[in-house]
Amino acid sequence: MTTSTVHLTMAQALIRFLKNQYVARDGVETPFFAGCFGIFGHGCVAGVGEALLENPDFRYYQVRNEQGAVHAAAAYAKVKNRLQTFACLSSIGPGATNMITGAATATINRLPVLLLPGDIFARRNVAPVLQQLESAQSQDFSVNDCFKPVSKYWDRINRPDQLLTALPEALRVLTSPSETGAVTLALPQDVQTEAYNYPVAFFRKRVWRIMRNRADQSTLQAAAEMIRGAKQPMIVAGGGVIYAEATETLRAFVDATGIPVGETMAGKGSLRWDHPLNLGAIGATGTLAANRIARDADLVIGIGTRYSDFTTASKTAWQHPDVRFVNINVTEFDAGKHHGLAVVGDARETLAELSELLAGYAVDPAYRAEAQRLHDEWDAEVQRIYDIRLDPLPSQGELIGVINELSGPDAIMLNAAGSMPGDLHKLWRATHPKNFHLEYGNSCMGYEIAGGLGAKLAAPERDVYVIIGDGTWLMLSSELVTAVQQGVKLIVLLWDNSGYKSIGSLSRSLGLEGFGTRFVEPQAGLLVGDDVGSAVAPLSIDFAMNARSLGANVIECATRDDYVAALKAAKKAERTTVVVIKNDRLHGVPGYETWWDVAVPEVSEREAVQAAREEYEEMRVKERYFLE
Repeated sequence: MTTSTVHLTMAQALIRFLKNQYVARDGVETPFFAGCFGIFGHGCVAGVGEALLENPDFRYYQVRNEQGAVHAAAAYAKVKNRLQTFACLSSIGPGATNMITGAATATINRLPVLLLPGDIFARRNVAPVLQQLESAQSQDFSVNDCFKPVSKYWDRINRPDQLLTALPEALRVLTSPSETGAVTLALPQDVQTEAYNYPVAFFRKRVWRIMRNRADQSTLQAAAEMIRGAKQPMIVAGGGVIYAEATETLRAFVDATGIPVGETMAGKGSLRWDHPLNLGAIGATGTLAANRIARDADLVIGIGTRYSDFTTASKTAWQHPDVRFVNINVTEFDAGKHHGLAVVGDARETLAELSELLAGYAVDPAYRAEAQRLHDEWDAEVQRIYDIRLDPLPSQGELIGVINELSGPDAIMLNAAGSMPGDLHKLWRATHPKNFHLEYGNSCMGYEIAGGLGAKLAAPERDVYVIIGDGTWLMLSSELVTAVQQGVKLIVLLWDNSGYKSIGSLSRSLGLEGFGTRFVEPQAGLLVGDDVGSAVAPLSIDFAMNARSLGANVIECATRDDYVAALKAAKKAERTTVVVIKNDRLHGVPGYETWWDVAVPEVSEREAVQAAREEYEEMRVKERYFLE
């Protein structure tokens, strides 16, 4: 039998293969890759760079930071419910290692991204090449080995024919709901340019079918029995509800059973904010409604959650002595947490089948009424915070309220690290599953603007509001240039609180006076904290000028009223607009009957630290192992 072949470089074969990969779920078929983000360097320009030049239908986007490229790809995949993503290309050395943080962020958040870092030569006669990490232990090491712990699949293509086995494995992992994350294929720069006779069949259209796996029936029966036997069950809705497009199924399940819902960072939007049994955020950044119900719950139904310490309040959220867990998840690893009943299956199909088994069941009317009362009480608290009129600088809570009220029900609000995620988790009134877009698995500063770019590319019909603090802006704002270059309109809200607000607050709570968290001039050569009060000289940073220099339209605000007018103007603007406003550094949204374990020194000469340690030890005794 004669096999038809085509003579291509490894890089040309790579791009041709990626162009022909599709996914299908529920009968809807889409190309899996939307294109490639990257920066050319000597480690990729003559290989994959040439292949991209020859394949303009596989669109290439020029970015400014390789980490930003991965964030943009992950955000795109998140908006697309993991059914589409980008490839991310770098040169070798620092271009490659820049992507490691993004790789960790994608993998922690279970989001598919394909990473294509250039690598050292496979042949060794010219070694060490520029940017090669030499090792006395092995000649096979390169900095790309650092991707291994943060990748769900890793390979190095040392011969052109190895693509034939590496690429199908990479796509298997990327398209798997249970295994997905960052996939890294290290590409030696010489091998990228080497040719091979590839079978034509390798490049035929391939459709990867995203299965909705059903749970084991006996396990479902056991889950139904546990739910029927519970007096105060609650649901923890995670990101898996949204990725499985199970939000309507969840709503029907909740309406029928009366079981209240707390939402994780990734799961916020699983129910509309005004559903009477949506208690809002749960855990360390949770609401008084969700956390009070959680405290006394005797059964927790986790749907698509990995139970991070923010969700569990460092294992203090559930205090019922006999609390048990039913965990619905496509990933067996997550389904087995807390010694729960592992119901391994697609969230939408599992909930639908569980609903049938629970026909006629509902919680006690008094329990349902209490959950609804707490929902209403929390809604009043949100409105109270929205209505704060702090002077001379507005509070963060009221700035959130303005965006929530003016952005529109179809918009996407996007944020990542800092003090904003916790406040947004509590306060944001989510109107649809994509209205609330938080990266908090890795709490990665720098995700915001790059993520906004990816989100807008994924949903060009929606307004995308990027909330970013001054600290994060200084760390990674360069993808604003990419948005301007590509004509991708973002509304960027830059909140200047003169430092690292989140860690400043945490530092003060630990007795450390906000040391090293303020953006002020040193005194006597040393950084100062909050103990010196306002007797400081602020750093001379002009964020508005900085944003203008990157090509954005900029609106500066002095008051809340200015901010309201600016948001209205930004919404009407035709291009990327940055709204800059100072907000109060010390005023924060309170916590609501919850805790987060941040270890405090056992020994310190500072009385404030000693007091914090005493409180820490009192709270630690509430942490639990769930063993039954």
